[in-house]
Amino acid sequence: MHLSDQEILSMARFPKEKERAFAMLIKKYQQRLYWHLRKMVIVHEDADDLLQNTFIKVWQNLENFRGDSSFYTWLYRIATNEALNHLNKKRAELINSPDDLEYLLSDKLDMDPLFSGDEIQSRLQKSILSLPDKQRLVFNMKYFDDIKYEEMAEILDTSVGALKASYFHAVRKIESLIKQELF
Repeated sequence: MHLSDQEILSMARFPKEKERAFAMLIKKYQQRLYWHLRKMVIVHEDADDLLQNTFIKVWQNLENFRGDSSFYTWLYRIATNEALNHLNKKRAELINSPDDLEYLLSDKLDMDPLFSGDEIQSRLQKSILSLPDKQRLVFNMKYFDDIKYEEMAEILDTSVGALKASYFHAVRKIESLIKQELF
């Protein structure tokens, strides 16, 4: 049985149905959110932890969801904030380190047994890692997740124009980095 988000959220309003409804939401969104987080933080264990944190926050605030945006948008906003906070925390831990976070994440990508991409895919991922967090986020959401700019604007609380500019600059940087490596 496939219920809409609205139907599941209506179920969740009844105390006896809240857990079942929440389990349905997890099943529906778990994989998409995991890959959204994974593309940002690279490390499987970190993405798993952030996914769990995201769903904990959703559980704690489910009754506060007002429906001003779609449920999917609300979920992505929570997951995105978790990822950005995680990356900022990691950067703060490296403040006195000679390595930067992007270098460490790139290194983890090389050693990740779950990464099955070829050399071109690896270059693309490393080029994406070199982008500032917000550009990387916009690029991943548009290129990999095919999220519309309007939805992204709600998730990231910014304008469509700013997102288009970020995506444009991200694509140009990635193209430039890949061309440099190929020649």
